[in-house]
Amino acid sequence: MCGIAGWVDFSRDLTRHTATAEAMTATMSRRGPDDEGLWQDRHVLLGHRRLSVIDLEGGHQPMAAEEDGRTLAALTFCGEIYNYRELRAELISYGHEFRTRSDTEVALRAYLQWGDGFAQRLNGMFAMGVWDVRAQELLLVRDRLGVKPLYYHPIGGGLLFGSEPKAILAHPGVPRRVGLDGMREFLDMVKTPERAVFSGMHEVRPGHLVRLRRSGLTKHRYWAIEAREHTDDLDTTVATVRGLLEDIVGRQLLADVPVCTLLSGGLDSSALTALAADRLTAAGTGPVRSFSVAFTGAEDGFRPDAVRGAPDRPFAAALAAHVGAEHTEVLLNSAELVADPVRAAVLRANDQPPAFWGDMWPSLFLLCRAIRERSTVALSGEGADELFGGYRWFFNQAAVHAGTFPWLTPGSARYFGGLGLLADELKDKLDLQTNRLARYHEALAEVPVLPGEDALERRMREVTYLNLTRFLQTLLDRKDRMSMASSLEVRVPFLDHRLIEYVFNVPWAMKVFDGREKGLLRAAVGDLLPEAVRDRVKTPYPATQDPAYEQALRDELGELTDGGERPIAGLLDPERVKQAVRRPTGHVSQPYDRGSLEMALWMTRWFSEYDVTLDY
Repeated sequence: MCGIAGWVDFSRDLTRHTATAEAMTATMSRRGPDDEGLWQDRHVLLGHRRLSVIDLEGGHQPMAAEEDGRTLAALTFCGEIYNYRELRAELISYGHEFRTRSDTEVALRAYLQWGDGFAQRLNGMFAMGVWDVRAQELLLVRDRLGVKPLYYHPIGGGLLFGSEPKAILAHPGVPRRVGLDGMREFLDMVKTPERAVFSGMHEVRPGHLVRLRRSGLTKHRYWAIEAREHTDDLDTTVATVRGLLEDIVGRQLLADVPVCTLLSGGLDSSALTALAADRLTAAGTGPVRSFSVAFTGAEDGFRPDAVRGAPDRPFAAALAAHVGAEHTEVLLNSAELVADPVRAAVLRANDQPPAFWGDMWPSLFLLCRAIRERSTVALSGEGADELFGGYRWFFNQAAVHAGTFPWLTPGSARYFGGLGLLADELKDKLDLQTNRLARYHEALAEVPVLPGEDALERRMREVTYLNLTRFLQTLLDRKDRMSMASSLEVRVPFLDHRLIEYVFNVPWAMKVFDGREKGLLRAAVGDLLPEAVRDRVKTPYPATQDPAYEQALRDELGELTDGGERPIAGLLDPERVKQAVRRPTGHVSQPYDRGSLEMALWMTRWFSEYDVTLDY
């Protein structure tokens, strides 16, 4: 895994501006601590920071391909190509010669062989910039589900690009302005494709490529979720899902560095850990390593809420014992979660206020940092809930038929709230409800339709699509930023595009044939799991219930607002802030009661540390 950056400008000689490209690339140092490189041509500068995972000695980037002493193309690449061995063999049959064992060179040679159609042949997670020397054009390519981020910013006679906004912001020609649309992106729990928080900046849309020529910029979609008739019966469907998962996990265990799993004791992470254990045992390279997170003293004082019925610890321990995993539990306390160096690292990694997930941001960062001491790659369960129907809103008829994003309806919306301390004037300007409705109808218009499908099946197809394209992206962003801030590569087997294409088209009635969430997945992997884990109800990533954590938030907000610093002027309501600071904490602190505190603190810190100018 890596960090990439680049600058193309057809109007100037960029070989005189290498210092700027080096500064842009340096912002990616946590994504790639092992190596760095810069490739230059008259109108292009490509930067790279490398986290060495495959072919540790031979995968230096940016990588160029030459023929008869002439450079054909150069590539800066972030990600992993899981079918690179098969592609390498195919490319050799076409006459290509390789000088490394890296998947980077396979991606580069695939581009030379198939042009912009090469992305369709890649199985993996990736974001890359390809400079074609012959055509004098840049190609930015992002993986199908958007696992790896890729931002760009048109400027002058070309554009800037990078794995994270900070790479682009390091360019002196990019102002740090944020408009209403940008604020809506972090204040509402909806990820708008292509839209970035900073004005003038964009994301390459998942499954798309962006081409820059002298004549201008164009976009092209190379993959999309499609509606297809599902003709397999239940037994065949279960067997197909199992076969796909076995192949996917086997591919994603390949690395020249230690690999582990993130294990919560839920169905998704347990399935991946069990499948990995089977594969490693068969190969004689086991046991599988697994990691979980917990909070000091949490089990004794745990209080069930609407989504968390029990702590993770006993379930993770049961699965680890069942498969013989080498399991490590990372214990955290509230002092660590609120420590200034930790929160500063979280903000620097995210480049925007880390909205909605509260203490999950610092706890995930600390978990990844602890894992990185023993492993470089981790497998994680993102995507299973969105694909197989794991969230409670899939089964809440009021949410399903609400005419908006189902996770933003009563019963779920409080978990994604955080606007209680915003000034009324700002909320009026933002008009989040109108914006949300517009984004909802945009998303609905994209949903593929299967002729003849009944109303319920069609609606559940829509709900699944909304989850995969508007909700999942927020989870992927969080996991990418917190893991890469710790130089840890996280792979997401459930987002293999073959599994997405197959399961998306399985009828809803078959996905929940047993009357439960993720019934199809449970049937496919249940024989690998202990009964308690197999039958466990969906539980989200853990959150602390320690009232000391909430009190620390109140204390910090009080210190910030007592001084009347300018960054909060016009953004927060002073009277509501005072009331929030003075409100006593209870014996148990629940995450949905802290949302406004978290948002106010992150916004205040962000506007100050990033020197953001409001652009409205």
